Amino acid sequence: MSKVTVDAATCVGCGLCEEACPEVFKIEGDGVAHVRAQECSTHNLKEIAGQCPVEAIKVS
Repeated sequence: MSKVTVDAATCVGCGLCEEACPEVFKIEGDGVAHVRAQECSTHNLKEIAGQCPVEAIKVS
């Protein structure tokens, strides 16, 4: 299983990840994305990480 993390210091809270896979990502009240789950049933998480404009999402 992959390990998904978001670097809160880098995240700008644009919401692309949450829009792509809300079961995994959620923009919280602090304005940055948080990981809610480690798997997405509908999307490739590495592709979502690749779309992050500030490269804050890591999938290892």
